[in-house]
Amino acid sequence: MIKPKALKIGDTLGVIAPASPTTEENVRKSHNRLVEMGFKVKMGKSCYETYGYLAGSDSLRAKDINNMFKDEEVDGIICLRGGYGTPRILDLLDYDLIKNNPKVFIGYSDITALHIAIIQTSKLITFHGPMVSSNLIGDFSDFSRKSLYNFIIEGEFKESINNPKGEEMEIINGGVAEAEIIGGNLSLIVNTLGTPYEIDSKGKILFIEEISEEPYEIDRMFTQLRLSGKLKGSEGIILGDFKNCTSETSEYDDSLTLEQVIEDIIKPVEKPTIANLRAGHCEPMVTIPFGVKVRLDANRRQLTLLEKPTI
Repeated sequence: MIKPKALKIGDTLGVIAPASPTTEENVRKSHNRLVEMGFKVKMGKSCYETYGYLAGSDSLRAKDINNMFKDEEVDGIICLRGGYGTPRILDLLDYDLIKNNPKVFIGYSDITALHIAIIQTSKLITFHGPMVSSNLIGDFSDFSRKSLYNFIIEGEFKESINNPKGEEMEIINGGVAEAEIIGGNLSLIVNTLGTPYEIDSKGKILFIEEISEEPYEIDRMFTQLRLSGKLKGSEGIILGDFKNCTSETSEYDDSLTLEQVIEDIIKPVEKPTIANLRAGHCEPMVTIPFGVKVRLDANRRQLTLLEKPTI
């Protein structure tokens, strides 16, 4: 895997909106927030565009990504927000350009599709972490900032990935696994199946998080991963934050809980598995480098990087 160069305070961050748009006020706040954090900022054209539920046309959003990787003034790239739209541009990206111009790339949620495609096609380590409009301009804790900086800022690296105090990881299946970590949002992982960008979980540790899906919908997507061999093919599984994934419809008054779905589908896979890693649509938020080799010790509820994700 290719490691991007670690960032320094004062470096230039390129901001892109590969999925949905946000308001002009949030764009302004996003720019100002990054400046307050000590970075120079270059806003992509997609940050200012709106095309229905997309931040501009597919070609514009894809060009923004390609341009940010190509731009020698840009040291790292962070996404403005998620939403919807990144799968639409996967076949418009220049993966050779990305591979030849490795940079820190940060985002989560809908950005999962980009993580998977870039890691598997460009062989570049990426970072499942906070976005500017979604996180940095709001209630962004010191824990979340330190977790992000630990992996992307020069001289900050510590190998352990830990939850905030008071949040304990849960053991679903004991055991130990060492492998590269990949994954992201469950809906987006499932969306890649049957495409040229289908997630390859074989021999990998699979991280999964989700938001606002009812247990039967989580069940459906977990089942698709099971039937496609993505769960059994993995070396281990990490379940992150599943925000608001409870039954809300009267149609299923006796709905299974998320915990029951995990017990029915994830536990029988019999791979080392932990739950409640506070990564995903949550605050505080753990940042996870994707594409690096990690050690998952489910018995001790420990996740440790076996290599530094940057150079």
